[in-house]
Amino acid sequence: MLKGIDPVLGPDLIMTLRAMGHGDEIAVVDGNYPAVAHARRLVRMDGHDATRVVDAILSVMPLDDDQAAAFRPGIRGDEAAVEPIMADFEAIVRRHEPAKAVTPLMGQAFYDRVRAAYAVVATGERRLYGNLVLRKGVVRPD
Repeated sequence: MLKGIDPVLGPDLIMTLRAMGHGDEIAVVDGNYPAVAHARRLVRMDGHDATRVVDAILSVMPLDDDQAAAFRPGIRGDEAAVEPIMADFEAIVRRHEPAKAVTPLMGQAFYDRVRAAYAVVATGERRLYGNLVLRKGVVRPD
């Protein structure tokens, strides 16, 4: 255990987050997502919900300054459709980064983004569409 670090952030995830550079992306995916097939680097967190993992990650990782730095899958070709878990992701992102929003990516574009991510975190999330990609920003000097 470490002081000031969310206990959900285990050694493998902390190492991955620390190794990432500005602009690298990390995907947090649900239990139905083909994480093993799509991951360049895989961190397993099967016992945790995706929202809990995203909250823990954003407690230590800034998002990129670009407006689009958090991405969710679109739903059956309807960019405006929002599942409850997507609203939860949006609230978590805004709590940590008030100026940021979550951008929908339709179909193959979302899968391609996950495949290109620095790492994929496979969670035990059971809600459908429980997937989010986050682009790492910079920590500015004090």
